[in-house]
Amino acid sequence: MAGGAGSLAALWTEVNRCGQNGDFARALKAVNKILHENKDDVTALHCKIVCLIQNGGFKEALNVINTHTKSLTSDMVGFEKAYCEYRLNRVESALKTIEGISEQTDKLKELYGQVLYRLERYDECEAVYKDLIRNSQDEYEEERKTNLAAVLAARSTWENATTEDMGLPESTYELCYNAACSLIGRGQLSQALKKLQEAEELCRMSLAEDSDMTEEDIDAELAVIHSQMAYIMQLQGRTEDALQLYNQVIKLKPSDVGLLAVTANNIITINKDQNVFDSKKKVKLMNAEGVEYKLAKKQLQAIEFNKALLAMYTNQADQCRKLSSTLQSQNPGHPRPVLIQVAQLCREKQHSKAIELLQRFSEEHPESASGIKLTMAQLYLTQGHVTKACDILRSIEDFKHKQGMVSALVTMYTHEEDLDSAIDVFSQAIQYYQSEQPGSLTHLSLVREAADFKLRYGRKKEAISDLEQLWKQNTKDVHTLAQLISAYSLVDQDKAKALSKHLPSPDTMSFNIDVDELENSHGATYVRKKAAKVTGENAPKEQGQGEIKKKKKKKKGKLPKNCDPKSTPDPERWLPMRERSYYRGRKKGKKKEQVGRGTQGATSGATAELDASKTASSPPTSPRPGSGTGSASNVIPPRQQKPAASGATRKKAPQKKKKGGKGGW
Repeated sequence: MAGGAGSLAALWTEVNRCGQNGDFARALKAVNKILHENKDDVTALHCKIVCLIQNGGFKEALNVINTHTKSLTSDMVGFEKAYCEYRLNRVESALKTIEGISEQTDKLKELYGQVLYRLERYDECEAVYKDLIRNSQDEYEEERKTNLAAVLAARSTWENATTEDMGLPESTYELCYNAACSLIGRGQLSQALKKLQEAEELCRMSLAEDSDMTEEDIDAELAVIHSQMAYIMQLQGRTEDALQLYNQVIKLKPSDVGLLAVTANNIITINKDQNVFDSKKKVKLMNAEGVEYKLAKKQLQAIEFNKALLAMYTNQADQCRKLSSTLQSQNPGHPRPVLIQVAQLCREKQHSKAIELLQRFSEEHPESASGIKLTMAQLYLTQGHVTKACDILRSIEDFKHKQGMVSALVTMYTHEEDLDSAIDVFSQAIQYYQSEQPGSLTHLSLVREAADFKLRYGRKKEAISDLEQLWKQNTKDVHTLAQLISAYSLVDQDKAKALSKHLPSPDTMSFNIDVDELENSHGATYVRKKAAKVTGENAPKEQGQGEIKKKKKKKKGKLPKNCDPKSTPDPERWLPMRERSYYRGRKKGKKKEQVGRGTQGATSGATAELDASKTASSPPTSPRPGSGTGSASNVIPPRQQKPAASGATRKKAPQKKKKGGKGGW
C-alpha cells in the first residue's frame, strides 16, 4: 500500500509539473494512470476534463462529464461542460447549462457573454460585458472592451440601433476595427474608411514588433480589414477598386471560412449576371464547412438569396425554384424569396402566374404589401395594362399621396387620355395634405401642379378653386392672378373685372429695357439689321442712272440621242419596271435554250448532238476489267483527310459554289 501511495504521489507531482509547463498531453497520461488506480477520483476526473479541453478533445471531455454525473456536479464542472458545448456549436445547450449553475463567476460570465453574442441577443450581451468591466480589475480588461465594442457594432449593423458612446479607447487595431464597423452601421462610410486605415496602421505596427511574424502572416491578419474596406468601396460605387481588393483577400486563402464566404458573396453581387463562371467558383467558398457557425443570420440569409439569384442567372430554373421555396419556408414573411420566384417566372414568360403569386403573398402578408404591389404594377406596365397598374398603385396606402406617386399616376392617366382620373388623383392628394400639412410646401406645390394641369388641358373652370387658394397664399403673385382672371372670364366676367383691379398699373410694370440691345443679344432669334451708311462712289444712284440688271436666260435641258420629240413620253417612266402596268414578268425557259452559249461553251448548233435524250436508245455498256477505254465513273473517289491537331479527324463541310463576276464559278 505504501508503494502504491508513493506512486500516486509521484503521478500527482507529474500532473502538476506538466500542467504548469503546458504539456497537457503528458499530464493526461499521468491522470489516466491515477484513474486506473481509482476510477472515481473526482479530482483526477476534473483534471482529465481540463487536459482534454486543452488538447481540443471537447467531445471526449463532454463524454467524461456525462458519464460521471453522480460524482461530478454542475457546480463543480458546470463551466467546463458549458464551454465544451459552446465549442461544439451547441449554443442553446450551453446557455441552459450556464443558467443552471448557481454561482456566477467572472469566467462563467465571460462565457455567458460569448453565448449570448452567438445567439444574437445583443442587449443582454451588452449588459453582461458592462457589468464585467465595471466590477472586475485584471489583465483581461482590454479584451472585454474589445468584445463590448463588437457587440455595439453588431447592434448598429444588424438591428439599426443607435448606440450610446461608451468612450471606449481605440488603442488597438481590434478596437479601431470595431469602431469602424459601428460607423458603417450608421451609414458614415467615409469616416469608417478612415478608421479602417488607422486600424491597418496599428495592426502593422503591433505585428512588426513580433520577430516571428512574416509578411504573409501580417497580410493574413489584415485580410479582414481589407475585406471591410472593399465593402465600403462597393457601397460607394467604386466597384472596380472593391473587386480588386476582394480578389487579393481570396488569393491569401485566410483560415477564417466566414471571411472567405462573405468576400465571395460580395464578389458575386458585383458580378451580377456577368462573369457567371467566376461566380459559380465562388459559391464553393460560400458552401464551406462551418460557415453557418461563423456568420450572423442576416449574412447567411443574404448568401442563400444570392445563390438563388445566381441559379436564375445561369438558367438553372429548377434549382432556382428549389432554393427560393426553401428560403420562403424558412422566412415566410420575407418578400425576397417570392420576388426571386416571380423573376424566374417572368424569364419564362409566365407573367400571369407571377402576378397571381404576388397577389396571394400581398394578401397573406399585408405588412410587406407595399413593395409587392409596386412589383405587380411594374408587371402590368410591361404587359401594357396601364389602367390596372394605376389601380394597384392607388391601393398602396403608404405611397398613394406621395409626390412621386402622384406624378407617376398623373403621367399614366394622361397617357391613357383619362384626364378625369388624373384630376381625381390631384384632388385626393390635395385633400390629404390640406388635413395633415396645410400650407406646407408639398401642399402648395401640389395645388400649383393641379392648377397648371387643368389649364393645360382646357379645364379653366375646374382650376379656379386651386388658383384662388394659391393667390390667397401670396397676393403679390401676378402670374397666378392673371391665370385666375383668365379662368373667371369664362364663368363670371364681373368677378374677372373685379380681380383685374388688383393687377399692377402699366406704369409700375414698365422696365428700363434697351430694345436694340435686347435684339442684338446672344439669345435673340431675330436681329434687325441696320442700314449701313454709304458715301462717295458707293452711294446709290437715282432711278434711271443706274445700270439695268440683265435677266439670265434659262438653258434648255439636253434630250437623249434617240429621243423623238414628237412622240409622247411614257407617263410611267419614273416607276420601277416591276411596278409599271404593262410589266408581264420575265419569260421562263429562256436560259435552257441558251445552254452552251458564251465563251466557255460550244456553239448553239452542237447542243442537239450533245443531248443524249434525242439519240437512239441503246443498251448501256460497261467497261471491261483492265481495259483503258469506256465511260468515266460518276462516283467521286473519297479524298483522304489529314488528322486534326487534337488527335481526332475533322471533316470539312461541303462548300456551296458561288456565282462569281467575271471568270465563271
